[in-house]
Amino acid sequence: MHTTPWLLALLFTSTLLAVSPVFADSLVPPPGYYAPVGKASGKPQHCSAPPPPYTAKLEFRSKYEGSDQARATLNTTAEKAFRDSTAPITELERGVTDQVTRYLRDGQREQLECALQWLGNWAQADALLSTEFNHTGKSIRKWALGSLSSAYLSLKFSDSHPLAPYQRQTQVIESWFAKLAEQTVKDWSDLPLKKINNHSYWAAWSVMATAVAIDRRDLFDWSIEQFRIAANQVDDQGYLPNELKRRQRALAYHNYALPPLAMVAAFAQANGVDLREENHAALRRLAERVMQGVDNQDAFRERTSEKQDMEDLHKDVKFAWLEPYCSLYACSPQLQEERHEKGPFKTFRLGGDVTRVFTPQP
Repeated sequence: MHTTPWLLALLFTSTLLAVSPVFADSLVPPPGYYAPVGKASGKPQHCSAPPPPYTAKLEFRSKYEGSDQARATLNTTAEKAFRDSTAPITELERGVTDQVTRYLRDGQREQLECALQWLGNWAQADALLSTEFNHTGKSIRKWALGSLSSAYLSLKFSDSHPLAPYQRQTQVIESWFAKLAEQTVKDWSDLPLKKINNHSYWAAWSVMATAVAIDRRDLFDWSIEQFRIAANQVDDQGYLPNELKRRQRALAYHNYALPPLAMVAAFAQANGVDLREENHAALRRLAERVMQGVDNQDAFRERTSEKQDMEDLHKDVKFAWLEPYCSLYACSPQLQEERHEKGPFKTFRLGGDVTRVFTPQP
């Protein structure tokens, strides 16, 4: 039987379509991000000047400077130097997420325009894009990206379409987000397994939030890959070996690993990728280990030979991961009670009002 070239091409294309996934749909966030903006209320708010864009080298002192390999002993002098040198970045993160949160609640256009002004100011300056950085510097970059892009998501996807009149500004902002995400991927790719810890998970979250904000499937796929690496680090008993190395802070860092992982899984779920059972439900195993540890630290004390530092775990906001987590799994009544008692959760590192985007709207 003679087969014409065009038929061969058609057959070849059909075969590819049959075996290759076809991603025709745009990336989306979980349903809560579509919530409309509140009706305008209150007096117009003054917009203060944005902090100066940070365009210098991303080289900062670590708050654990001088500590041993556990990186668990706080150096108060180095911490103050770190806080001082990164103050403009933190001000931007907190300022933008606060403005967005208040705008979504109060509907005052001045708050929206202020947030866009601050973002646009840093975007036009190509801030935070220095390729001269140390570990603390690249950590700051991915944290900032996650804060800003996840706050922006609530504007981008709101059923009220608040960004429609600001297309020129949003193009500049989204282009900057893309460059930051691409650099974050470079910063945190191809690490040896012994160095993949909560920092990589937070990088995955920042890239996931950006991927959805700018509809970049390649960034989405990278984030999913990092989640799978993380899930496969969780052992049979729910421990993360690289966080156990933090000795007296091991439990706190296990808890700190949960917000980015739960957020990535929730965003993956919204786009048809179910990560809940990855490595035999590693995320659930980790969450259960943490909550058991909060109630009784003996198991962590035995594993690390150290009494656990519980300072961070006395802060309710550190459990903001319960919102995305309980949207993924059927949380027990006890865990639901914990969620309600500790919430509502607002944290700039997850874009602002986390409870709002994971609570069903009437």
